[in-house]
Amino acid sequence: MAGKLTAAQGTGVLLVTANVGSLFEDPENLQKTWLREFYQVSVHTYKPHFLAVHCQEVGGKNYEASMSHVDSFVKELLSSDAMKEYNRARVYLDENYKSQEHFTALGSFYFIHESLKSIHQFDFKAKKFKKVVGKETYSETLESTPSLEKEKFPQDYFPEVGGILSTICLFLRYIFLYCIKDVQRTLRFQRFQDFKFKHETGSLVSLCSTATMHTIRVADTNEVDKLIFRESDNDRKVVLQLEKKLFNYVNQDVFRENNGTPLLEYDKELSVFKDRLHELEISFPPSYPYSEDSSQGKQYMNTRCPAWCDRILLSVSARDLVLKPENEEKSIIYDNIGPNVCMGDHKPVFLSFRIAAGAGKPNANKHKCCVVQ
Repeated sequence: MAGKLTAAQGTGVLLVTANVGSLFEDPENLQKTWLREFYQVSVHTYKPHFLAVHCQEVGGKNYEASMSHVDSFVKELLSSDAMKEYNRARVYLDENYKSQEHFTALGSFYFIHESLKSIHQFDFKAKKFKKVVGKETYSETLESTPSLEKEKFPQDYFPEVGGILSTICLFLRYIFLYCIKDVQRTLRFQRFQDFKFKHETGSLVSLCSTATMHTIRVADTNEVDKLIFRESDNDRKVVLQLEKKLFNYVNQDVFRENNGTPLLEYDKELSVFKDRLHELEISFPPSYPYSEDSSQGKQYMNTRCPAWCDRILLSVSARDLVLKPENEEKSIIYDNIGPNVCMGDHKPVFLSFRIAAGAGKPNANKHKCCVVQ
């Protein structure tokens, strides 16, 4: 177990983003491994005072069949011996899959270590902070839960747009517009989730710069059906084949060597928001799409081009808080969980840092809502 924590040297914070859909498709195998690796990072290695886990695809892809496994997953997190020093918790689960208008399949878990003595949470209905005590779980009635605000994109929000980049830009613009409705929302926030970032596949074709591309079209519509890249010699070996839901590249090691970071030049979505969003330097391999075979911890599936889909982004003010001069750089870690074992089709990604005592308090020229509560 982790040693006793003290907040005297600052508050340790750990943020985790995890697409957990695979866990509920194969709970017997994947869930146990996932939890073991999660405990190793969250409790034994970094020992945070405050732990926040943001999950996507809670309940798996087949919600009606798999949602029953969610309760056991939550009970394990709340009652495990590994988490016993976290005596306060808040869990928010969107399990109401029958309401497609509101359903998001998101889940948020917040754990507070016993060494933090006075923790308050904002009540949006009462418009004041209330003391956090005990462990509470909320589900199905999230729209009426006073301790959070839930928003889902309007179903008609996205027009027909060209490609994933445009969709992500619209998504982030929506977030910014929602935040600035109220200045008290805007000053410090983190977005940690599976953003579905994908590389520009056209740019990645440079992996096959010496190969010849062959285009196969659908006879009736003349639409492109697949692209095949063959070497000019070597018996015209196929180097890359692209189809809908297929990215079959001859050498997956390119995504693992040097953690695949030479390919980050093709990861361009965030450049549009470089003045408003900050991300620490990525030094881990693409987080998706890994094989869901429990014996293939490092193998990627051939369904998509491997990419850094799971990210933790900071607003400018949150970045300044994390990167305070008194925070030693070595104490800020941005990495993935379970690099050598199967964690499902996504590797969880985490950000660990410390907040110095008194950090975030306002001065005469700042809004009072800058206070870290």
